[in-house]
This record gives sequence, structure tokens and C-alpha cells, in this order.
Amino acid sequence: MLSAKKFNQVCQRQKMTAQQLASHLVRGGRTAKEAVSAIRNWQKGLMTPKPNSDDVRRLAEALGVEMQEISEWRAVCRYAPMSPRKVHLVTQLIQGREVQDALDVLQFTRKRAAEAVRKVLQSAVANADEQEADVENLVVTEARVDPAGRRIGTKAWRAKDRGRAHPIRKEASHIVVTVSQL
Repeated sequence: MLSAKKFNQVCQRQKMTAQQLASHLVRGGRTAKEAVSAIRNWQKGLMTPKPNSDDVRRLAEALGVEMQEISEWRAVCRYAPMSPRKVHLVTQLIQGREVQDALDVLQFTRKRAAEAVRKVLQSAVANADEQEADVENLVVTEARVDPAGRRIGTKAWRAKDRGRAHPIRKEASHIVVTVSQL
């Protein structure tokens, strides 16, 4: 996946404008206007239209860099049966670390969420390895947790005084880990 931050840095370093880059995307089947619009969106961090691997390859060729220099790899675990508040404590531990260091930290962290975060991190590394990135030089650029609401099938109530009932809330979370090459 295209990294907007790295893409902007390389564009500034190479002094390339959106119009110059658009000529390379026109060959990929887009019109000139669509290509300029897509590049401007990607520079802002909006991934619409979603850049495919062919687009990233064409942009890398236009900028004269390797594909891995403007790419990042992401893995997501949706509806993990853990509270986002508890998972956030674990994701803070690995943010900004090298992958091997982050895996070591997660292995020895005594939290239930550490196992789920470790699996997501390994999946992100496998995605990077699939795209032939240098696995030894990967860094965790983003590790975040989004609330997913109440877990499915956990509609339960706790009886309270005077006929009242309070819901038992079991929360779920979405775990997102992104790695990129140094």
C-alpha cells in the first residue's frame, strides 16, 4: 500500500509535481484529469481511488526509487474480543519500534491482548515479505486500536435493586498494525 508520508517526502526530494507524475499513470488506463486528481488525493493521505500495486510501481519508476521506499504494509484484526482500553496499553508498547524488538516485547508482556497484537504484527510482516521488502529493516509505524462496539452475542443484564437491570457490556476492538521499511 502507498504511504502518503513517504510519497510526499520522495516527491519533494525529487522535485516532482502531480502533473509530472500523472503522465506515468495515464499509461495505466486513467485519463490525465483522473490521474492528477488521484495523485493529489494520495499526497493528502486520501486513498481514493485506492492505489493498486501497478499504480505504486508506476509511481516508483517515475520517481526513480524502489517500490518499497514509498510503500507500507498493514494488517487488521477486526472484532477482537477484548476491550479497546486494554489493547491500547499493549499497542503503545510497540509503536515506533523495530519489528524484532516489538515481537520480543510482545512475547514477554503479561497481558491477554499481547497475543492478538503479536499475531497482527506477524501478519503485517508476512504482507511485507510477500511484496519482497527487507524484513530485517521493518519498523512499526502505526499500531492503533479502534472500538468495535459491543461483542456479538453478549446481550446480558445484571439484576439491580427495585426491578432495574444494568447491561453487561463486553467490548470488542479492531487492531491495526502498519509496518514500513527504514
